[in-house]
Amino acid sequence: MSTHHLTPGQRALIKAQLELRLHQLDRQLGLHQEGASRVEHAREVLQQDGDDAPQRAADREVDLALTDQLTQELGATSRALTRIADEDFGVCSACSAEIPFDRLKVEPQTMLCVACATKLESKTSGRH
Repeated sequence: MSTHHLTPGQRALIKAQLELRLHQLDRQLGLHQEGASRVEHAREVLQQDGDDAPQRAADREVDLALTDQLTQELGATSRALTRIADEDFGVCSACSAEIPFDRLKVEPQTMLCVACATKLESKTSGRH
C-alpha cells in the first residue's frame, strides 16, 4: 500500500471541493436559521406555535432535523478539510485500505472504504 496514493493534484481538487461545500453549508445553515444560533432558532420555532402547536409539531421536527443534518455535515466537512493535509487522508480508518479517489470525489469527508461502510451500515440496520 502506497502511503501517498493521492497525487497533489487529487488532494488539491478534493480540498477545493471541501472548501466549496463548507461555504455552501455555512450559507445554507445561516439562511435556514436566519443568522440565529441553533438554540435561538429552536426557541423561535417553538414560540411560533401559539394555538396551533399540535399542527406545527411535525413542521418543527423537520425544521430542527434539517438544522441538525446541516450542522453534522458542516462538522464532517470541516474535519475532512483539516485532515486533507495528513498523510493518511484517503485511508480507511477501519481497515487501512486506500479509499479510491473516485469515492473521495463523491464523498470527500468519508473515513471508510466501501467494504467497511457497507459492513457498518449492515450492523446499524440490523442485517448481519
